[in-house]
Amino acid sequence: MRPTVLCFSGLDPSGGAGLQADIEAIGQSGAHAAIACTALTIQNSQQVFGFEATSKELLLAQANAVVHDLPIRCVKSGMLGTTDNITALAEFLILHPNYAYVLDPVLVANSGGSLGDQATLVKAFQQLIPLATLITPNTVELRALTGIQDIDEATEALFKLGAKAVLVKGGHEETPDYIRNALYINNDLVSETTCARLEGEYHGSGCSLASFIAGRLAQGDTVQQAVNHAETWLFGVLQQAESPVAGGQKIPKRF
Repeated sequence: MRPTVLCFSGLDPSGGAGLQADIEAIGQSGAHAAIACTALTIQNSQQVFGFEATSKELLLAQANAVVHDLPIRCVKSGMLGTTDNITALAEFLILHPNYAYVLDPVLVANSGGSLGDQATLVKAFQQLIPLATLITPNTVELRALTGIQDIDEATEALFKLGAKAVLVKGGHEETPDYIRNALYINNDLVSETTCARLEGEYHGSGCSLASFIAGRLAQGDTVQQAVNHAETWLFGVLQQAESPVAGGQKIPKRF
């Protein structure tokens, strides 16, 4: 069977982000996606209205059920929603140290909707940072995780917290014509990529990128190879994105 990525993420009813984005992106990477649902959200492609988190016990029961059934090679997490779920994931990863792990530190949706109390989640995320093979924050998340505004200093602070590799995504920076991503491994800058800034905003682009990376890691890519493959794939996916609402966020066309 194909190598499997186990995703800890929330369900987005619109299908733009969350678990559906994970499943589609991992499938496109060539791997298989298994799911441990962290929360049911109330949202559409444009706005988050609320959520109800899965209990820690139910979350771990989902994960443990598939571990004994599928060839898990990598774990990916997105929305976790509560400190209990963050702790549950940390416990799970400690029990399975051979899994690669991609941490997408989701704090808010692109629409600005809350996906948990940010200050509380930021503190809890420190449990996960040393366990991650790769962390994929956008610059808003990077600043929130570290409390530091300068991007270089904030990135260095993540490594002081135990990070092994960090992909800093520049989509939220004020660069009108381009987006710059930077990959750091062991606090060394190993690659920078720039792409043209496409028009509009996208619902689920971060989920898609992190999940495709996880799929490639599950198949044996190095971190740098996985990131390069994922960035190329995502740019094409965003170019074909569909608009549910005129002038609103677009949904990536992952197939």
